[in-house]
Parts: sequence; structure tokens; C-alpha cells
Amino acid sequence: MKLQLSDSQQPYARSAEDMIAPRAAPPRTSSWSWKSEAFRSKIFQGFFVLVLIAVAAYLIHNTTDNMRLRGIQSGYGFLIQPAGFDIGETMFAYDSGDPYWKAVLVGLSNTVRVALLGIILATIIGTAVGIGRFSRNLLLRVLCQAYVEFFRNVPVLLQLLMWYLLLTEFLPAPNEPWVFGGGFYLSKGGVSFPLPQWALGHGTALIGFLAGLIAVYRWRQRQFARFEATGQTPKLLLPAFGFLVGGTLAGWLLGGAPTALRYPEMGTFAIDGGGALTPEFLAVLIGLTLYTAGFIAEVVRAGIQAVPRGQGEAAQSLGLSPGQEMRLVLLPQALRVIIPPLTSQYLNLTKNSSLAVAIGYPDVVSILNTSINQTGRAVECISIIMIVYLTTSLSTSALMNWYNARAAIQER
Repeated sequence: MKLQLSDSQQPYARSAEDMIAPRAAPPRTSSWSWKSEAFRSKIFQGFFVLVLIAVAAYLIHNTTDNMRLRGIQSGYGFLIQPAGFDIGETMFAYDSGDPYWKAVLVGLSNTVRVALLGIILATIIGTAVGIGRFSRNLLLRVLCQAYVEFFRNVPVLLQLLMWYLLLTEFLPAPNEPWVFGGGFYLSKGGVSFPLPQWALGHGTALIGFLAGLIAVYRWRQRQFARFEATGQTPKLLLPAFGFLVGGTLAGWLLGGAPTALRYPEMGTFAIDGGGALTPEFLAVLIGLTLYTAGFIAEVVRAGIQAVPRGQGEAAQSLGLSPGQEMRLVLLPQALRVIIPPLTSQYLNLTKNSSLAVAIGYPDVVSILNTSINQTGRAVECISIIMIVYLTTSLSTSALMNWYNARAAIQER
């Protein structure tokens, strides 16, 4: 039976048929046509890049012309010339007759050393203080809050100067040091301590330690998989300690178990031999660590508070202790909030290490400042400083972004 439509209903039927009927595809515009949005976007971007290149070329050309008219030398050829100055603290052999590039490498190694140690120590202290803000002990909460408020609100340069003055003014003279355990000396000259005499066993011990780290990682994965499957509390601390100690000890034994040490000896005016940490290095490390730990503590506290309260209540209803609640429930979820601002604090610590020049620590800024005074190559030396900090910052960001991607919630 065919449905009959009245004359008044015919226009509506035709319009419905037009809507349902397939429409022809819009005419394709050529990728080289000005009507193409993608083509216009590429033209504008290319023009902007050309403008930036032209401005940079003009600035470089103008700078080199002015330097040539004033008799100022330019170029990076000075890096292969003898530096002609000594460096008081080095991680490898260096002499005043070595070229400038090696002096810059010494400064870079000093910068990286204080940055890496500072990041590790600041993370440990900041995490402990941030968790301490949630303690049920009133005294501990107040102390953690006082720590954060004090070290966050005192400028980092003043803290570096404060620690440097404490280490150089209130400690005994280098020829009258405090002695601890027969092999440790503390004085205005820094800290001296016994140092292992390098042998094959130390290399194999390092390999064993790395193997222990791999074993800890695999054990952690298996324990958390069992926790998700059965709900049993994962056992991490003691097994991890056993893997690390056992791997290191096994490597040390396989390498011959070397025990020779180079002990520091008391000289006429100072302590010679062994290992040593200068007061400049200690002041920079302590100052940057305590200052950055105050900010990390607030990052950790904010991350934990961002976890819904119901998560903690659910953990308590399962009978978890406060420590288990923090370690197994709150911190893993807070980590996703903590990592991005934590990256910024790591970058700040690395860049703040440039303030070490104020107390005489031979970092890359101090070395290149000396190079500027001797060679007059200010533009070149400053560009090297910029490249060093840009490279270290981008490397830190890339590593933390990778870790953030691993810790993020995996959506389907």
C-alpha cells in the first residue's frame, strides 16, 4: 500500500530526501593553491623563519664588524691554546699547560658533579620533609614546616655564603684538624678521608652493583604484580638491600677482594693524600641541597594532598598501617602530580649552581670567566656557558619526561 501525501506535505518530504541523499564531495583544491590553508600556513612559517635567519645574520655580521674595527679578536680557536692557570679542584688530571678546552671540561665536570649529588640529596631530604608534614606527631610536623619556611624564604646566594663562612671561619685550621676514626679529618681545608686504591675488584664490584639494581627492578615488578593479583603486601626494602649488597660483594670477591686504601696524612701545613672535599664544594652542595629540598617538600606535600581523601580511608579500612598507606597507596598516585613540578626544581638546582662562582668553586662559569679575562673572547665564552646549561637542562627534562610518561596513567 503506497502512502499518499497531501500537497502541503510534499515540500517537507523533498527536503528530507535531499538531506538523506549523498552529497557530492567538495572540490579538492591543489596543495599549491593559495586557497589551501595548509599551503598558506607553510608560506607564512617559511617567511617567518627567513626573517629570523636574516635578523640573526645581521646581528652576527654587525657584531663581527664592530669587533674587527676595535681590534677585538673573535673565534673559538683559543680553546686549543694553553690555559695558563691552575684549577684547585679537579676530577681528573689537569695542568696549567693544558688547553682551554680541557679547563672547560674540568669546570663542566665540577658543575655536573654538584648538580647530580644535589638532585639526589635534595630529593631524599625533600621527600622526607614533605611526608613529615603529614605526621601525627605535632613536634615533627612543626619542625618540617619550620624547615620549609626557613630555607625557602632565604635567598640561595645568602645560604651559600652562610655555609661557606661556617666552614671557613668556625672550623679548626688545616694543621690542627678534628680527627674522626683515625682516617677522617675535618678542618677549614675541607674533609679528608681514606680512598680505595683502584684495582680490578672495584670495577667488578661496580658491575655487581649494577646487576643488583637490575635485580631490584625485576623484583619490584614481580612484587607489585603479585600485590595486584593477590593483595599481599609487597616486600621491597630488605630484598632490595640484599640484592645491592650481595651483587656488590660478589663482584668484589670475584675481582680479588682488594682492600688497599690510600689514607690521608698530616703534613706540615695541610693534609695530603687520600680523598678530599673542599669547603667550596661542601658549601655549594649543602646550600643548594637544603634550599631545593624546601621546594621539593612542598611539591611532595601538594601531590599527596591532591590524592582523593577516599583513597586513604579505603587503605585504612583494609587495615594498612600509616606507613603502608603512604608507601603503597598515596605516594604512587601522588607521583603523577609530583613529577612535572619536580622537574622544574631539578632544573633550578642545576642553574643555581652557577652562583658557586661567588664563593670560588671552580665550576664552568668560574672557569670561563677566567678565560674571558685572559683572552677577551667574551661572546665565545658566554655562548659556551649558554650551550652547557641548555644541554644539561634539556637532558634533565628529557629524562624526567620519559619517567613521567612511564608513571602516567595508561589509558585505553
